[in-house]
Amino acid sequence: MQTMNDRARSAISEIYACAGTAGPALPFLLASIAAGFPSPADDYIDRMLDLNEFLVRHPAATFFVRVAGESMIDAGIHPGDILIVDRSIEPADDRIVIAALNGELTVKRIRMESGRICLAPENPRFPAIEITPDMQFEVWGVVCHVIHRV
Repeated sequence: MQTMNDRARSAISEIYACAGTAGPALPFLLASIAAGFPSPADDYIDRMLDLNEFLVRHPAATFFVRVAGESMIDAGIHPGDILIVDRSIEPADDRIVIAALNGELTVKRIRMESGRICLAPENPRFPAIEITPDMQFEVWGVVCHVIHRV
């Protein structure tokens, strides 16, 4: 039988602070890229894009974590992905959050209904975790973006 600690086993392998400084600006094409049939490409760069500007809204409240585990596969979150997490965003029903549960960090979809809180995985092989009063529970932040290799 799986214990609570087994179910809540850390889904986070590394945590990084947001430097809050602009990184190198990279070329940003004005034209969208067709994901279906090819379309004529515009042959110019509209402007330079700083990924921090695009991905980080609140640098002082943002951190990055590397994912370990497969409980969020169906949400497009894979082992080794880096999550961009904003602590200034209020957790709400159906949001993906980083939560501390009994001293361990996990990434799950938060479900709030009728005063009850549940941390739901996005993989049918993993059980949901209902938060009870005897558990130590805190939401660390809301996941805003996922970075992974293709």
